Amino acid sequence: MASVPPRAQVIPANEYRRERWRNGAGWTRQILAVPGEGDWTWRLSIAEVEREAAFSAFPGVEREQVLLAGEGLRLRFGDGEQRMLVPPYGSTRYAGERAVAGEPVEGLATLFNLMWRRDAMQAELWRRPLVGPMLFFAGPGEQWALHLLGGQARFDRETGLPPLAQGDTALLSARERRRFLLDGGGELLVIRLQAAG
Repeated sequence: MASVPPRAQVIPANEYRRERWRNGAGWTRQILAVPGEGDWTWRLSIAEVEREAAFSAFPGVEREQVLLAGEGLRLRFGDGEQRMLVPPYGSTRYAGERAVAGEPVEGLATLFNLMWRRDAMQAELWRRPLVGPMLFFAGPGEQWALHLLGGQARFDRETGLPPLAQGDTALLSARERRRFLLDGGGELLVIRLQAAG
């Protein structure tokens, strides 16, 4: 069962918490973890992959990853499958219980991570240009996360939210159906999250 999401907010990039991966093989900057069964119901983070390393296993979790920076990342799965994330913003989705290792093509690769418990949530992720206004509606059972890849953006005054700078993330949630207007120029990762079922 999904928990009540936190209030609508903007999380500045300089407030992301840097911590070790669960398996200790790398570093991540946690953007947001929404509490629920286990440690969280869904989570956003940015992983730093410096060298070939096994990723942590997350049973019962779906993962979607987007290459934010670097020359590329090769994913090697335990069953022999390989996938390549290429710039700009190559992405893939897979089950968190799969054994997988990431190998940067050259130097550091940085990955945006969306993870959600499949028994509690449904999630969709898109990369979208921001050219003028975009409208989002949040309410019971539906919320949005917006990560600004580049550019600048501003919410309408009624939301009370501060502007978005490059690398910042906004969470749009409300107990009753509410409208959020975002205006600006740049590029976004747009994530829609709904309660499962």
